[in-house]
Amino acid sequence: MAAPYLTLEDVVEHEIEIKRSRFVCAIAPVVSEEAARRFVAERRRLYGDATHNCSAYVIGGDRLVQKADDDGEPGGTAGTPMLETLLRRGLGDVVAVVTRYFGGVKLGAGGLVRAYGSSVGKTLDLTSLVEMVPARVMSVTVDHVLAGRLENDLRISPYEVREVVYGAEVGFRIAVREADLAAFPGWVATLTAGRAEVGTGETVYLRSA
Repeated sequence: MAAPYLTLEDVVEHEIEIKRSRFVCAIAPVVSEEAARRFVAERRRLYGDATHNCSAYVIGGDRLVQKADDDGEPGGTAGTPMLETLLRRGLGDVVAVVTRYFGGVKLGAGGLVRAYGSSVGKTLDLTSLVEMVPARVMSVTVDHVLAGRLENDLRISPYEVREVVYGAEVGFRIAVREADLAAFPGWVATLTAGRAEVGTGETVYLRSA
């Protein structure tokens, strides 16, 4: 079963210093792996003079896409603890990049793991997170006579209208949070006197109500 997850509303950045090394962390909301890669590339261009630009991202509410990159740090000491921090905090659709300027003092493997994980954690502490909950895309098909009232009521309802298609009949694609799924067909039936066809489609995620 699909589960809720947290994400960010906007980019957040924070810097910490550990034994003279600077760790600049930026975390951003993203909707695809391509967007995550673009953000990583932008940070690497911005901080091209840094010693390392390590990254991690998690895409999708199901967390199926996960990637960690140590960018030259010893294997598993940078990207992996960054990714683990994102997952432990319940994040999805998010990318983190930690830029390190080496300060001349080696931290050791354990120190690097703590530094990169802490950099992401402390940055997340500074932002307000948004809860995303699972929903289903429902299809509703009605006669033109009923479409106007139904659309007006949908627009002021908690349901999200994603598409309206006019043809021989009018078809709506509506995202309905899982918590509201049981009541939705009855709600539509009341508005249309039972003259609408309702179908169930793919799972998506919406902000919690």
